[in-house]
Amino acid sequence: MKKLSKREWSWVSYDWGNSAFSIIITTAVFPIYYKAAATEAGIATVDSTAYLGYTISTFTFVLAMLAPVLGTIADYQGLKKRFFSFFFILGVGSTALLAVVANDSWLLLLILYLFASIGSTGANVYYDAFLVDVTTRKRMNRVSASGYAMGYIGSAIPFFISIAIILLAQQGILPVSSSVASKIAFAITALWWASFSIPLLRLVKQRHGIVIEQSVVRQSFKRLGRTFKEIKQYRAVFLFLLAYFFYIDGVGTIISMSTAYGKDLGLGTSGLLVVLLMTQVVAAPFAIFYGKLAERFKGKKMIYVGIVVYMIVCIYAIFLETIVDFWILAMLVATSQGGIQALSRAYFAKIIPKNKSNEFFGFYNIFGKFASITGPFLVGITAQLTGNTSFGVFSLIILFIIGFILLLFVPETASHTANKNAQTEISA
Repeated sequence: MKKLSKREWSWVSYDWGNSAFSIIITTAVFPIYYKAAATEAGIATVDSTAYLGYTISTFTFVLAMLAPVLGTIADYQGLKKRFFSFFFILGVGSTALLAVVANDSWLLLLILYLFASIGSTGANVYYDAFLVDVTTRKRMNRVSASGYAMGYIGSAIPFFISIAIILLAQQGILPVSSSVASKIAFAITALWWASFSIPLLRLVKQRHGIVIEQSVVRQSFKRLGRTFKEIKQYRAVFLFLLAYFFYIDGVGTIISMSTAYGKDLGLGTSGLLVVLLMTQVVAAPFAIFYGKLAERFKGKKMIYVGIVVYMIVCIYAIFLETIVDFWILAMLVATSQGGIQALSRAYFAKIIPKNKSNEFFGFYNIFGKFASITGPFLVGITAQLTGNTSFGVFSLIILFIIGFILLLFVPETASHTANKNAQTEISA
């Protein structure tokens, strides 16, 4: 298969830029910086953690509810790029403002984090939906996998720079405080994200859509209602989303709770940051590898492989005792986390009607977001009942088994039933 086209590379470059937000703002630097700011302002540790949790729940719920509606509206010709641009500017702008907020302004930090997260997640809905516009059905596995791979590599670079600045500041080698070093990391994130989004903004255009009608908003709600009524005709889409809900819940939970799990094993903050960085590095080539294997064995089969790898992770977690064991587990996760996410996105893009890509990726976003509820609860309750965090991680195997079984029922040849129903729509 030939190399990525200019338009495909333009799409992939956004992942290279935006993924810096996920690792620096969502996972690593901002949570630590915010906790320090809240403590300095006299907020109790329990309360500051709760406020952060409320903020995450708020933007998750808001976007999960609005995504299908906004996606349905954006399916009209010429609107996808506008919606993407709005959320992109909101995300980058709010991230940049994090760098200028006073150290003790914890509430303002949370508000900006809320808007930055809404911007990032909202833009990703339309970014995912652009996959049907930049490539062919045959190349979707490879292009989607390339996006995730470039995201891992692209995020590792500013993450490494940011961590280096913070550690050097803590050691007194750089003449700045730790808080200023963190603010520099926020500025780097915004600049990196904005710079590598330019190719998409310039070269990627909406190719599939619906001719604009009068009363766009009202008609969009009607179309969304029809989709719900006709859900039986989208059997492949519905079953896949159901399977995706369960197995991606397991994937997301393992990723999001890895830091806490490492702490329980005695891994220090610096050690955890190193593990996170190496996970990004290892995940990149394996995401591409999954994409290439999918060209030969089909994406659905490789999704099965990813699920099985995560089942092995859950089982291996029971036997974890040392830091070396944690490293092995982390690297095992790295081999499949990008691949399973990339191929899921590509598989979904193949089975939905292209003229409704934004609407359906809105549903995809809902299932992905609400899937982050069951897993953490399952880990928490199992860990408390058994008194062992490892058994909490093992309990996630239930989600992977359910996802695996449901995926078996997704029709192989009936995947384009939805597309047949969309023939009355106009494709540009």
